[in-house]
Amino acid sequence: MAKAKADAGIRPLEDRVVVEPLEAEEKSSGGIYIPESAKQKPQRGTVLAVGPGRRTESGELIPVSVAAGDVVVYGRYAGNDVEVNGRELKIMRESDLLAKIS
Repeated sequence: MAKAKADAGIRPLEDRVVVEPLEAEEKSSGGIYIPESAKQKPQRGTVLAVGPGRRTESGELIPVSVAAGDVVVYGRYAGNDVEVNGRELKIMRESDLLAKIS
């Protein structure tokens, strides 16, 4: 089962995932520095913790398919922003994740 304790002191419920967003790029691919006002919200992050999974109507547990430490891509406006122990984190459902980067 993909269950992990978050070092951030937060434990998600059901099929929710705690993600720490990666910093926005400082330079473009062409080497041009991007000012703070022009940076886009990051859409990649590192999974810190995952819930146990969701249950079907029959009671079967469907585990979450990502684990702590995975780098994931999520939608631009996915999840809820929270601050825990001074860290900006996102809590989102597994269905908000678009891909896992290998």
